[in-house]
Formats: sequence, structure tokens, C-alpha cells
Amino acid sequence: MSVLAVGTVALDSIETPFKKEDDVLGGSAMYITTAARFFTPHVRLVAVVGNDFPPAYLDLLRKSGVNLEGLEVDPEGKTFAWSGRYHYNLNDRDTLATHLNVLETFDPVVPASYRDSRIVCLGNLAPKTQQSVLAQVDDPALVVCDTMNFWIEHTPEDLQETLRLVDCLIINDAEARELANEPNLVRAARTIRGMGPRILVIKKGEHGALLFVDDVIFSAPAYPLEDIQDPTGAGDTFMGGFAGYLAQAEFIDTEALKNAVIYGSAMASFCVEDFGPTRLFNLGVSEITRRMHEFRQLSAFPFMMEPKELAS
Repeated sequence: MSVLAVGTVALDSIETPFKKEDDVLGGSAMYITTAARFFTPHVRLVAVVGNDFPPAYLDLLRKSGVNLEGLEVDPEGKTFAWSGRYHYNLNDRDTLATHLNVLETFDPVVPASYRDSRIVCLGNLAPKTQQSVLAQVDDPALVVCDTMNFWIEHTPEDLQETLRLVDCLIINDAEARELANEPNLVRAARTIRGMGPRILVIKKGEHGALLFVDDVIFSAPAYPLEDIQDPTGAGDTFMGGFAGYLAQAEFIDTEALKNAVIYGSAMASFCVEDFGPTRLFNLGVSEITRRMHEFRQLSAFPFMMEPKELAS
């Protein structure tokens, strides 16, 4: 099946306690498609960049197999740019600057050749923009959505309308608590699924991820890494791995969704090993297979005997 990602392609300036780089290739649509391409050759991107976007980045995306027919290049504008500084634990960060530039007037146009996409990934954009995208596609098998605290706080009505249109929401634990106004994640998940999405994935960073579907709660571990270079884009990479796996699955059922969460976690674990998407572009299929086996070992445990009654 085909995967369509609508979101951002950006130039990121990233600073960690160990390194600093400017104008790194970034953006939600870029990370989603770069991860999904390992699972299906039919990966499509819709985004906008400006006249300052490096041609070398365009070549890199094309050579990776991402379909760029939906990438608009605005000859009069500058590319969306984000700058951030991570704290020593790499979990917390400060946004130093956000320049919307061409994104400020971005009105996504889905090319005719993309409209039959079977899995649609809505990156972190304004809810009204996400709705506009859904009005342009033809009955996808699965719609996966991302959002953030800004839209939760500033456009709650628009976000509620988007949630009624999507099949799956992927957000982090802080966003889930805020969206549901509930500190307990299990109760928060019940509230959020009542808003529309039948599938919910709550990412918990270094503590793994939770999948809620039907009456099932599935907990996936995080991969224990010794060396984390840059967490930027890990969440979008998770979505790309999640959607990519489902694109090549025979059925999108509960078992496939469990596997998709593990594949999403695996792809995210590669992403953080280098700055920007560098690791994803230098990744081999054999490495993904090996890491999936390692994920399986993380959760494996021997058969347990039923506890015996204590002697009276």
C-alpha cells in the first residue's frame, strides 16, 4: 500500500550538550517518509520549501525513493526554520526560534496521483489544514494523525473536528494528559478515543509506548541506547515506521498494530543515534531486522508457574 505524509520540510538548527549544527534537514513529512520508505516503495510527500532550500537535500530525498511531486518550492519565500537547544538529559529542550516563513501561507494541494493513497499521515499542522488534506483524498484505509500542545490549547474546537475524522492518533504522554484533562494515561486514553480515533498510541520517550485499540492495551518497550545524539524527529520517525509497516501488512488488525508500534519504536531508536536524519539515510534493512530481534528479546520472559497457595 502507499503512504502519504503531509507536513513540513524544514531547516533545523540543533544544539545539544555535545554538538551544534545549523540548517539540518528536518520537518515532520521528511522524517515520516524517510522512515516509511524502508517498508513500501510507494511513499509520497506533500510539503512546501522556499528558495533557500539546498538542492543537495532535494537530491537526497529523491535518491532515497521519496516521491516529491507534492513538494512545492516557493521561489519568493524562505523555508520553515526551527532552532532548539536540548538539555543535558536530552528529554527537555528549549525552542530558541521558530520562523514559519512559507509555512505561514501553506495550503496543501494533494496531487491527483496521490489521492488514492491507502495510508495518510497527517503531520503536526493546524487542524484546519489537516481537514483540508482529508477532503482531497479518496477513502484511505487508515488515517494517522499527530498534534501538539499548541493546537490543544489554541484551537481546541478545530482539533476536536479533526479527531472525529481520523482513525489513529499518535501523541506523547504530556499531550495525552492535556488533551483529556486527565493525569492517568489509561483514563486519558478512554477519553481521547471517545473523541473519535479508534486507535491511540501514546509515546512515553525512554519509557516506551502504549497502544490502545478495541479492548486491548499493549505496552512496547523503548530500546536501551548507550549513545543518543539528537532526539529531533524521533516522534515523526516513529509514525513513519508505524505507517510503513502497516502499508506492507496483509491486514490492519490488532496484531499488525502491535507490530507496527514495535517497528515505529525501532525506527525512532535509529533516528536519535545521529544528528537530524543522517542515521536514517545510512541505515540498512539488515540493521532494522537485527534491532527487531533485539526488541523481541527485551520483552521475552519464561513461562511462569501458577502461584501456589500459602501453607496454612
